[in-house]
Amino acid sequence: MDLKAKILSLVPEAVYDEKGDGMWTIPAGKFHDFAVALHHDQALKFDFLRSLTGMDWGEEGLGVVYHLESTEHGHRLVVRTLTKDREAPSLPSVCDVWKAAEFNEREVYDYFGICFVNHPDMRRLYLRDDWVGYPLRKDYDDSEEINPLRMSNEVAKDDVESFDLQPDGSIIEHRKVLFDNDEYVINIGPQHPATHGVLRFRVSIEGEFIKKLDVHCGYIHRGIEKMCESLTYPQTLALTDRLDYLSAMQSRHALCMCIEKGLGVEVSDRVKYIRTIMDELQRIDSHILFFSCLCQDLGATSAFLYGFRDREKILDIFEETCGGRLILNYNTIGGVQADIHPNFVHRVKEFIPYMRRNIQEYHDVFTGNVIAQHRLKGVGVLSREDAISFGATGGTGRASGWACDVRKRIPYGVYDKVDFKEILYTEGDSFARYMVRMDEIMESLNIVEQLIDNIPAGDYQLKMKPVIRIPEGTYYAAVEASRGEFGVFIESHGDKTPYRLKFRSTGLPLVSCMDTICRGGKIADLIAIGGTLDYIIPDIDR
Repeated sequence: MDLKAKILSLVPEAVYDEKGDGMWTIPAGKFHDFAVALHHDQALKFDFLRSLTGMDWGEEGLGVVYHLESTEHGHRLVVRTLTKDREAPSLPSVCDVWKAAEFNEREVYDYFGICFVNHPDMRRLYLRDDWVGYPLRKDYDDSEEINPLRMSNEVAKDDVESFDLQPDGSIIEHRKVLFDNDEYVINIGPQHPATHGVLRFRVSIEGEFIKKLDVHCGYIHRGIEKMCESLTYPQTLALTDRLDYLSAMQSRHALCMCIEKGLGVEVSDRVKYIRTIMDELQRIDSHILFFSCLCQDLGATSAFLYGFRDREKILDIFEETCGGRLILNYNTIGGVQADIHPNFVHRVKEFIPYMRRNIQEYHDVFTGNVIAQHRLKGVGVLSREDAISFGATGGTGRASGWACDVRKRIPYGVYDKVDFKEILYTEGDSFARYMVRMDEIMESLNIVEQLIDNIPAGDYQLKMKPVIRIPEGTYYAAVEASRGEFGVFIESHGDKTPYRLKFRSTGLPLVSCMDTICRGGKIADLIAIGGTLDYIIPDIDR
């Protein structure tokens, strides 16, 4: 199919920019109908919104970049739409087309002030309701006088804003109540062990059943994407380890890949092998901690300790080569920080049979336990269609039958040279999400085993220029991180700093589907569901 001809047949005014990955510009007035056509047309079927990025192009206007993919046909597309109105910017919402857009559009509203017409809940997502201004705009005033440090408690709003487009082209603002006065609303978090970090759920319950759930993010937001705009490309690398700290290797790998893609740099085979092995060790590390924390959430303390015992083995391997156990500053632009330690191959080869034996312990003590099975089976079902619409990738998507593994869809590193299965379950419940990760530990061990004796000789670091400038254009690269697709979007204007750097959070889609999954379930199910979704809060609160 000629995708270019198809797009021009839908929107003749569409303009294509070939710089970087290439991007289509669609007029704002036609964007919603265009999005509907992309999603519903069987020849296109763009049902997966990979990433949604707010942008400030200065005099050109404010807008959004959408990365789209068809799970059926494998097509990929980058489109943007924008408005020149900086005083009261508005664009059409597409959350009726892709459910992933609902939280992402709230994020864009929060940081750029763009109101999305027909969005059902146009509130800030991360910042306080009384925050002045929009921090990711290029003309943002960051003086402390405008936003002084406030130590008072913030009262959560019980109403939401929405903007409706009228037939005459005018926009009417509506307010609707989030929770009625007679609803019994409880807080879970932000200081609660089962929220796995400083995340807050406001939950309306009837008896012990959940009627409605509202997610409050932003309690540890550090403005990493804003900080990256004033850092050189090598300096941005350090911040990736502070996002999902259980995907530190993979997140940094994605950023290095994106920068290398922009530079047209091909790393050595030795680097590809080392990066792939490190990514899989990181995945095992993350999944072991997932097991431990889920067991603790459900009261199985012995199993919790088993996981921590085995995870130490991987952290010791990391520490010997990388110098760190959690914050792993290992991948660099053009290679890795240092060659692998002389003991690395031996210790990894010792760990593989050790972990294969011990995974059976996990199944004996927890997987087959009647309490665990009753707490997880049939609880928190997420359909395949909803997983795709929310963009819930990783183990969550694969537990619902969605083959979304980036290692298979868009191979990188040396994943095209190894034989491994993509673990899929179809039940979509909490038990399936648990089993996907348990099976992936075994599959990651198989991948590492195939590579560990075959690491080729060669340079571990290419010689790079002292000042790195990426050619003008937009670039996107993604890896299969521990919790799903972690993507990096860079718009470069040819400077030594990125004009815009956006990280595609793996956790934001997971918390955005919590309300859908939890409604009708028991309050105790919320703990099991949150544990099996396996989100990491710093990854959400970028």
